[in-house]
Amino acid sequence: MPASIKQRLVVVGNGMSAIRTLEELLLRAPSQYEITVVGAEPYANYNRILLSSVLAGETTVTKITTHPLCWYEQHGIRVITGDRVVEVDRRAKTVRSASNLLIPYDKLLLATGSKPLVPPIVGHDLPGVCTFRDISDVEKMIEAARPCRRAVVIGGGLLGLEASWGLRRRGMEVAVVHRMPTLMERQLDPIAAELLQRDLEKRGIVFFPGAHAEKILGSNRATGVRLADERDLPADLVVMAVGIGPDVELAREAGLDINRGIVVGDDLRTNDPAIYAVGECVEHNGQICGLVAPLWEQARICSARLAGDKQAVFAPPPVFTSLKVTGINVFSAGALAAGDPADEEIILHDLRGSIYKKLTLRNNRVVGSVLYGAVDDGPWYVQLIRDGSDIAPLRDWLAFGRAYASSASAATNVTVREAA
Repeated sequence: MPASIKQRLVVVGNGMSAIRTLEELLLRAPSQYEITVVGAEPYANYNRILLSSVLAGETTVTKITTHPLCWYEQHGIRVITGDRVVEVDRRAKTVRSASNLLIPYDKLLLATGSKPLVPPIVGHDLPGVCTFRDISDVEKMIEAARPCRRAVVIGGGLLGLEASWGLRRRGMEVAVVHRMPTLMERQLDPIAAELLQRDLEKRGIVFFPGAHAEKILGSNRATGVRLADERDLPADLVVMAVGIGPDVELAREAGLDINRGIVVGDDLRTNDPAIYAVGECVEHNGQICGLVAPLWEQARICSARLAGDKQAVFAPPPVFTSLKVTGINVFSAGALAAGDPADEEIILHDLRGSIYKKLTLRNNRVVGSVLYGAVDDGPWYVQLIRDGSDIAPLRDWLAFGRAYASSASAATNVTVREAA
């Protein structure tokens, strides 16, 4: 192909990972590709992480739009919104959309993201039942909150709690049904989870931990939720927030390697050398990423590969989680608890002040942290995890944070590494 002719890059998906990859690519090779983006949602790119803030009334869809349509125009990108890609023809190197657009490619980037998991319980398809994943879901919930009084949220993980708080801010009575005995069990240990539940109960949210939703009640629309122990919870709105799973159907039908997600190598390429994948749809070394740090790293490596850098490889960075509920500070990274008999835990717990810190150490290195109430040092702990720093000289001061450790170590000539 002559150097003067641009290669055709088609991006399936208009979400955060897709556009981050294009931003990086435009910095590296602004003239290498003729780019077309096809998104199923009828919106320009927006910050999905802030949907809970839209639901809570703290911001608007316009304000969380990160790349308005003029951004695509300014960078010479053709963007098609509200039109889902339904077929990839690998032999012809084309994609076909639901509106029957046929778009040829030289390189294809799949960024199909994830989709909500909906348990197949009776009544899950009734009007008044929704998920919490995109702008359309949030609009349905806001509309329902106007005439309705009571909501039941099924799922006490990160999304479920953010949905619960948003609906509570809208004036609804909210009950949370969570199958596990503690909230956010993937991100918090039992002590932090107990503190979180206590503080959310003070804000008017009712919890049913260790409970299983067996049925959505109602005939023409949802009227409540029946638990496995036969308790009935009245509801005008039921929100399914039990988790998400990679959206892999398009890739599966195209004959790409699929396990739980679209299988990629260290170069973010699928088993088809012309097709790359990034984001929540991706599986790398058996792992699926759903948090920003590894997805941004995927975008960086994928853009480098698309720009011709054959040395760039993806290595997942340490991930961290924080809860977006006003006035409640939660942060976790790495291991939640000791996973080896030789592991150690440093715990600082102030019951009256609702402050809890737990650091998990392995061979004098931080491998995990759980913070509640005081989270400012979270990035520092993540940096220590990422670097594998030997913290033996700082051990006595570690739980008190970087500032105190810096002051205390000055007297002993110990250098404290600051987070980037």
